[in-house]
Amino acid sequence: MITTRNKIVCWSLLLFGLLGCKNERAELSKATTNKLKMVSNDLLNYVDPFIGTGFHGHTFPGATTPFGMVQLSPDTRLPGWDASSGYHYSDSTIYGFSHTHLSGTGIGDMGDILFLPFTGEVQDSMVATFDKAEESAKAAYYSVRLENYGVTAELTATPRTGLHRYSYPAGEEQLLKIDLAHILQANWGHKSMEGALEFVNEQTIRGKRVSSGWAFDHPVYFYATFSRPYEVKKITGADSQTDSTATGKDLRAFISFGNASQQALHIKVGISSVSMEGARKNLQVEVGQKNFNQVRSIGEQAWRKELQKIEITTADEDLKKNFYSALYHCMMSPMLAQDVDGYYRGIDKQVHLAENGYVNYTVFSLWDTFRGFHPLMSIIDEERTNQWVKSLLRKYEQGGVLPKWPLAANYTGTMVGYPATAVIADAMAKGIGNFDKKLALEAAVFSSEYHPEVINRLPEPRAKEVMPKHLDYIQKKGYSPADLIPGSVSYGVECAYYDWCIAEIASIAGDLATAQKYFKRSKYYQNYYDASTGFMRPKLNNGQWKEPFSPRFSDHADGDYIEGNAWQWSWFVPHDVPGMMELMGGKDQFAGRLDELFTTSSEIEGEDASADITGLIGQYAHGNEPSHHITHLYNYTNQPWKTQERVDEVLQNLYAPTPAGISGNEDCGQMSAWYVLNVLGFYPVCPGEAKYSIGRPLVDSARVQLRDGSIFYVEVENNSKENKYVRDVRINDKRLTQAFFGHDDIKGASKLIFTMGDAPMK
Repeated sequence: MITTRNKIVCWSLLLFGLLGCKNERAELSKATTNKLKMVSNDLLNYVDPFIGTGFHGHTFPGATTPFGMVQLSPDTRLPGWDASSGYHYSDSTIYGFSHTHLSGTGIGDMGDILFLPFTGEVQDSMVATFDKAEESAKAAYYSVRLENYGVTAELTATPRTGLHRYSYPAGEEQLLKIDLAHILQANWGHKSMEGALEFVNEQTIRGKRVSSGWAFDHPVYFYATFSRPYEVKKITGADSQTDSTATGKDLRAFISFGNASQQALHIKVGISSVSMEGARKNLQVEVGQKNFNQVRSIGEQAWRKELQKIEITTADEDLKKNFYSALYHCMMSPMLAQDVDGYYRGIDKQVHLAENGYVNYTVFSLWDTFRGFHPLMSIIDEERTNQWVKSLLRKYEQGGVLPKWPLAANYTGTMVGYPATAVIADAMAKGIGNFDKKLALEAAVFSSEYHPEVINRLPEPRAKEVMPKHLDYIQKKGYSPADLIPGSVSYGVECAYYDWCIAEIASIAGDLATAQKYFKRSKYYQNYYDASTGFMRPKLNNGQWKEPFSPRFSDHADGDYIEGNAWQWSWFVPHDVPGMMELMGGKDQFAGRLDELFTTSSEIEGEDASADITGLIGQYAHGNEPSHHITHLYNYTNQPWKTQERVDEVLQNLYAPTPAGISGNEDCGQMSAWYVLNVLGFYPVCPGEAKYSIGRPLVDSARVQLRDGSIFYVEVENNSKENKYVRDVRINDKRLTQAFFGHDDIKGASKLIFTMGDAPMK
């Protein structure tokens, strides 16, 4: 008998395409049933671009395509760190819509080529107001009604272009501001350096904007066409001006489309880092005569193709929304940085023509993304993984050193060590790519050593951050002295891991002598461990421990731990967990220290403590990436069920389908990649080792598409919120005796089968 409760459940499941109730489905017409299936199976319905736009998530809600050059999104008025993406959910004012943004970073940049549709008086400084109820966002689409101007703005995008559709109120003069001086974060030194406009004809404007900030030298060229003729009303900030051109670093133009037409104004904008002609070609090839709806449809289909790489089954609608929004956020970057004709601006500031299938990318948040994002992509996107490694190696060839955080053909020197080696080692360990292995080893070794001559020839003012003095001390002393240089502990333990990655690269490349050298260096993390306190501690140049010491203390700018404290950083030995356990006295003592990490007070000490320490469970800080592997460390002890408990706690409490649903900076997909992988039931503790650690899956099942067309299946028996403990795990018919499996195990239509229960397997 079908009860009322079962009917409700069945109807819900039918609507979302999971399974149906035969009796109820029979009452629907065939046409209605097919329509419901079509809607319910559309994964775009589960993508909410507003997730992460609140709290410290730093995401943006605007229109973009997977890994595209254009992110057309509103820039809100809220200043400061939490608006580094250009947008924060708490704000209700908009400067306009710019064509480039960063997803989830801690530093603001981009915000190039801003358009603001408006009515009324022309003013140099303008802002639009809006109501959240009249704002919406989906994959490849954003819309908002600008209250004070009565204009409804709609945005969509292709990889290299942005399309605007503005509906003005009847009877009002239709005005548009083009702002080439717009910046996102002046407090980070972001400033406009140069602007140029050329009024090509009555329906075309082209130009460029050069800014300096996190990316020191960042040119963006554009080519814009309008569906109706315009008239120039006013130009401000011009240093020089003719009837058809204007230049100036604070350049803004105000143009009018009259008030006769009641049709929406359509604007098509191509951008390029190379030239105005490159921007024109991008627009011509990707858009041409296509209209707004056609471009939106193409963008949506591109997102469907990417999201369908992982199809999950669950009755939990919030889980689906979290999962597919996270997968969506995993596909914001690295960003395409090459025109349709193959030209791109290299990190050497020269324009190059891509050959032999090379594709240039930018926006590699490597210190964050090597941990989970790149391993996720090694499963679902081998082709781009290969392209990204080639792009990093090309930057080495052109610039002289592997980048840490390359942005718009610039070295930024941001974050710790030489994390590109982790991405390269992980790809090589998994047999991915046709890149030059000897070049990879050369680049990795060179980037791990201190070369003062590089500082003199790098085309950047941040050369010392690209090639920091830490590397010299580590090479000569085996550790980085805390009284001579900040961030010493973070550099020390991370560089030990990166040296292990270089040893792996050398082993695969057949250079055993280099492998042995870097395996030895990978043990240098031991030089920071203080057995009397049980923490990784800063050590002075004379070999003594730095005093005073508190494991809760953090100093964001000048501390010994980058964006953290000793509690968080003492666990970063992913390449040698057995060695770390030995230092701590064995598996039981190691597990006990992990318990203390998760249960101790969450108090953070220090007047200038890092704002990145968020998502706290005890002193475990899920909101920042150095902690991301820690929940899985119990799998190396005799208490693997505690990994299941802690992973479940993070999944259930630190991700939500709300604007504040990401507990720290999204950081170009890493926070989301952690969620995607752990929802599937596993996570890579040590990228560069082709191995995954078992966690606690949330889905009932999943289909993961692999490059060769085969499917990797995940099945979870007895799955429920209460059954969070893994009772049994099998790869096909083979039962796992440890809480790990290899990358090769997922290939060739493999099946990972979990059996869950409500009590731990001890």
